[in-house]
Amino acid sequence: MIPISVQLYSLRDAAAKDFPATLKAVAEIGYAGIEFAGFHDNAPKEIARLVNGLGLKVSSAHVALPTRENIGELLDTYGIFGVDVLVAGFGPNEFKTIDDVKQSAAKFQAAAELLKPHGMKFAIHNHYWEFGALPDGACPYDIMLAEAPDAFSELDVYWAQVAGHDPAKVVAAYSSRLPLLHIKDGTVGEGRAFTAAGDGAVDLKATIAAADANVTKWLIVEIDNIDGDMLAAIKKSYAYLVSNHLASGRR
Repeated sequence: MIPISVQLYSLRDAAAKDFPATLKAVAEIGYAGIEFAGFHDNAPKEIARLVNGLGLKVSSAHVALPTRENIGELLDTYGIFGVDVLVAGFGPNEFKTIDDVKQSAAKFQAAAELLKPHGMKFAIHNHYWEFGALPDGACPYDIMLAEAPDAFSELDVYWAQVAGHDPAKVVAAYSSRLPLLHIKDGTVGEGRAFTAAGDGAVDLKATIAAADANVTKWLIVEIDNIDGDMLAAIKKSYAYLVSNHLASGRR
């Protein structure tokens, strides 16, 4: 089974108050890995020592788009964690037309080329706008991956479904480009809301089954926001995925 990680953006409020305590809570739940979204004013080297001591691995990190200007800093910061996938994405304005999509893809391809000599992959994180139809009916996601052949995708399965796509079919079609999957769930109709994994409309069983375990190295739980206790929802998501043999943890 594919190991389970958590995107720490989900726990940003708790992390801003006490990042070490938040990491300890994640480890106690049983998560095998974490995906960074900043360090909340903590020194990376100190966090690296804590993460290692907790027995956690770093699946990946969300960062600013790698460029020639920041590549050295990114390598210095995330190299100490052994991170091999860096993730970034763009907003909706970068995907409105075919030209927009191609320009975005060119930037993603450049980022991938910068990281590749250092043994790192670059992955694109999507929202719903990468799956919205362009004026000619084409899908930006398809064009983006075709135009950025060295980039990978961290598919957010919930946002693909919000845009009207079957995430299981997207995973099957692009299984060779998906080292990471963002496992997100929720309602998708009017007044949509995020939920713990297994409580929403996404068929997570079919979606995860469509992944190639030789390519997809991490399933990463993310909950953008929730009405209630976020840590409890993160714990419930872990329990659902592990108890249904969809992912492997440390418990």
